[in-house]
Amino acid sequence: MARYTLSRSLHDLGLSAWFGGTLANAVALNAAAGEAGSASDTGRVANAGWDRWTPVNAAAIGAHLIGSIGQLRANRQRVANQEGVAGMSTLKTALTAAALGVTAYSRALGKIVSDAGGTPSRSGTKPSKRAKAEVAAAQAKLDQLQWVIPALTGALVVVSSYAGEQQRPSEVARGLAQR
Repeated sequence: MARYTLSRSLHDLGLSAWFGGTLANAVALNAAAGEAGSASDTGRVANAGWDRWTPVNAAAIGAHLIGSIGQLRANRQRVANQEGVAGMSTLKTALTAAALGVTAYSRALGKIVSDAGGTPSRSGTKPSKRAKAEVAAAQAKLDQLQWVIPALTGALVVVSSYAGEQQRPSEVARGLAQR
């Protein structure tokens, strides 16, 4: 039981940081960077914020994945025997894989922007006309993707909440009976 509680805590804490941090950065950091003064300062501020977030996000994702694996191990009998749990687990795995893929791709794009230094920008994801083509293209993609990660991780929060409901004794009994 203690291992399951630790796994659940890592899962939830990691997921909440992954969701909340990316949402906050999309809503606030990228827009606020546009108020830095000059277009070069805007790029520098956005890069500094995202570069500071990256190791925290990596730790959050790692905690979430470790917790997810621990939960799956602890619940393997329920996954095999309780109606609806395997489908929910498959959905969670697919959403996690999609969120990981988009996060990794966004980080690769962010690295292009960050490595360019104080790229002239209107906001964290809006290049100015003076930005190099490669950097402007990366920022344009990031402008779209900044909302995809919170959407995917937000969906994971919802599915995880549903998964918690499936663990109520009455739901376990009903799910086992339906199998």
